[in-house]
Amino acid sequence: MKAHGSTGGTRRSLVLFTLASVFFGGTFVAAKAGLEFFPPLLFVALRFDIAAVVLLAYVAATTPRDELRPQSVHDIVGILATGVFVIGLSNAFLFVGQQYVSSGVGSIIFSLNPILTPVFAMVVLADERLSARGAVGMLIGLVGVALVVNVDPSNLLGGAAVWKGVVFLGAVTGALGTVVIRWAETSISSTVRTAWALPVSAVLTHGFSVASGESLAMVTWTPGAIVALGYVGIFAGAVAYIAYFGLLDEVGPIHGNLVFYAVPIVATLGGSVLLGESISASAITGFATIFVGFAVLASSSIIEEVEALYDVVLSSLRSTN
Repeated sequence: MKAHGSTGGTRRSLVLFTLASVFFGGTFVAAKAGLEFFPPLLFVALRFDIAAVVLLAYVAATTPRDELRPQSVHDIVGILATGVFVIGLSNAFLFVGQQYVSSGVGSIIFSLNPILTPVFAMVVLADERLSARGAVGMLIGLVGVALVVNVDPSNLLGGAAVWKGVVFLGAVTGALGTVVIRWAETSISSTVRTAWALPVSAVLTHGFSVASGESLAMVTWTPGAIVALGYVGIFAGAVAYIAYFGLLDEVGPIHGNLVFYAVPIVATLGGSVLLGESISASAITGFATIFVGFAVLASSSIIEEVEALYDVVLSSLRSTN
């Protein structure tokens, strides 16, 4: 992690956090608005087309040539995990589900991603174990999602609960992909990896779009459609990824992932102001519960880091005696 105690470093971190939160939060609003004009899978595929061009141009202009190429099978696995799971399937589920789910609720369900990650880490990563504190945090998060989804046994097989479940699958695939990336231990930077992954995501979702019978003839090209597509492709796509990965470099994953808990606030406010959406009291309670679950998980990670540092210091002292 880079040092960030200086005023300049703090200001940069705040700017990156704000950009990532606002642009990612706006994704849910723009997606909801754009689905009026685009079939969902084609919408997300076109988004990736635009984001891929912009981000590839950015890394080509800012990254040394020898750092642009994948160097190993591990790098390729990381690119595929990012393109297929973290970006491709995750956004495909999100855009399909958001046809029937409000911006605020969709963003709250999606914010479960950091809580689901430790579950897959236990299975995929040999050195990852979920502590008792982590298990409690995960369960609290799941209770929060149940409140957001407003689980009712009488409507679990139909209605809005099904589409909320589709959005939830987006969070699941995103969490799974994140763990696979960690397992791969890639040598290329996260921004370069994402630039290579976006074309993979585009090909994948275009394939889904064709298979589902969608076509460009189904698009209603209006100024609103162009604005929505431009936003999710450029600002919520390329620019948001640059800001997010820059934030991770500045403050690390524990504090950087707090972005996921600012995103629903932006999405809810944006949906209310721009789309006239409302959000229920149970959804707000659910979001607060998910946030508590993440706070418990984050505190567990911090405690584990402190314990590991203590062990290193203790070992060093013993070796000098």
